[in-house]
Amino acid sequence: MASNKDFPVIFELSKEGRVGYSLPELDVPEMDLTEGLDGEYIRTELADLPEVSELQIMRHYTALSKRNHGVDSGFYPLGSCTMKYNPKINEDVARFTGFSHIHPLQEGKTVQGALYLMHDLQTSLQEITGMHQVTIQPAAGAHGEWTGLMMIRAYHEHNGDINRTKVIVPDSAHGTNPASATVAGFEAITVKSDERGLVDLEDLKRVVGDDTAALMLTNPNTLGLFEEHIIEMAQIVHNAGGKLYYDGANLNAILGYARPGDMGFDVVHLNLHKTFTGPHGGGGPGSGPVGVTEELAAFLPKPILTKKEDMYVFDYNRPLSIGRVKPYYGNFGINVRAYTYIRTMGPKGLKQVSENAVLNANYMMRRLEKEFDLPFTQHCKHEFVLSGKRQKKLGVRTLDIAKRLLDFGYHPPTIYFPLNVEEAMMIEPTETESKETLDEFIDVMIQIAKEAEENPEIVQEAPHTTVISRLDETLAARKPVLRYQR
Repeated sequence: MASNKDFPVIFELSKEGRVGYSLPELDVPEMDLTEGLDGEYIRTELADLPEVSELQIMRHYTALSKRNHGVDSGFYPLGSCTMKYNPKINEDVARFTGFSHIHPLQEGKTVQGALYLMHDLQTSLQEITGMHQVTIQPAAGAHGEWTGLMMIRAYHEHNGDINRTKVIVPDSAHGTNPASATVAGFEAITVKSDERGLVDLEDLKRVVGDDTAALMLTNPNTLGLFEEHIIEMAQIVHNAGGKLYYDGANLNAILGYARPGDMGFDVVHLNLHKTFTGPHGGGGPGSGPVGVTEELAAFLPKPILTKKEDMYVFDYNRPLSIGRVKPYYGNFGINVRAYTYIRTMGPKGLKQVSENAVLNANYMMRRLEKEFDLPFTQHCKHEFVLSGKRQKKLGVRTLDIAKRLLDFGYHPPTIYFPLNVEEAMMIEPTETESKETLDEFIDVMIQIAKEAEENPEIVQEAPHTTVISRLDETLAARKPVLRYQR
């Protein structure tokens, strides 16, 4: 971590003799913890740690926290990430002692309340997605993708259909889709988008065949557009013997209006840390439940939580299961938060979520389409993609626009993605932002577009107000400095 005159790092605050902690008196017999260890692993000198007071270390970490951007501190329009506000009631419920002080190795009869919640969450997600059965075991979205694809693979192999080795992925898809397909042992095949940003049906017919295991798709797609021909696409894939996989990253746009199961999808993964307000970013934790049709239910990860008479129990007798995909039973704390959100909102509230998310995105898109290129002009759903081609001709890249936004306290949108849009900026406001916040962000974007025309240097050299100014990104990628150096 680099230091600067305004914010010395913790080592530079160190003065011999200062102590920032205190330990309670030892109330157990002393033990030689080095017994049996190889000598080379035993420390003979004290660790070279900073010596600071409690006040200094509190100020240090408080100052660090203020440098971090999150949904609680500012607008976070990161496309396809659904960085919506995380209601604090979720945190309160997750901290109930009946949820936070239990252990996954407890006997089932001692944690029936927790098992009830898990079972009811599965049932709720089944209803929301139109799936026959759901597992909440996967740890995150990409993990859910892999889990779903492994079930599809197991299904085909169980039927002796071992030549289905290819997974079709749109050219606008999330990067995790082809990656998950590869990790699951498939070959990823690209299907093109048409001039309206939707899957090209003729190209889909061309690439689908006897070797097709599945088509991976999110709907709305990564351009924020609803795939109008989804029923026909499902028929094309199913007629070829393949399965249809739903990437749930964009589910926030259709809650209460459309269900993947009704569109013909066979497998669905969800991102509880996106659509259902679990905190995410910075490495997790997430949660990626997977729902399947009745045809694929036998292949779900085990154990499956079921109800027998008046007890909730785990069923391990699943001979066709792909096996356990995560230790214990999933990221329970995130699942508690999602369950709280679903029960708080109810069916009408979840429907309103999508209405507001779509309204916010379309409002922003129409106000910005005059200042930036809009590659697809039809109404969007929860997010939209602008292009900075016009600004690039003036010497200002999309990366420069993103850096300039930092000067105004905004996290930039997703940039250079999807890959099929030149100089892409993917913006997702979510439903939790007010019109005032949207207008303030729009005004800043318009100002930056004007600066690109009249004073491009101020954009090209941004950011100007952040603690660390523009980095040499090539050098940072090739020779990263990952530890403090004195």
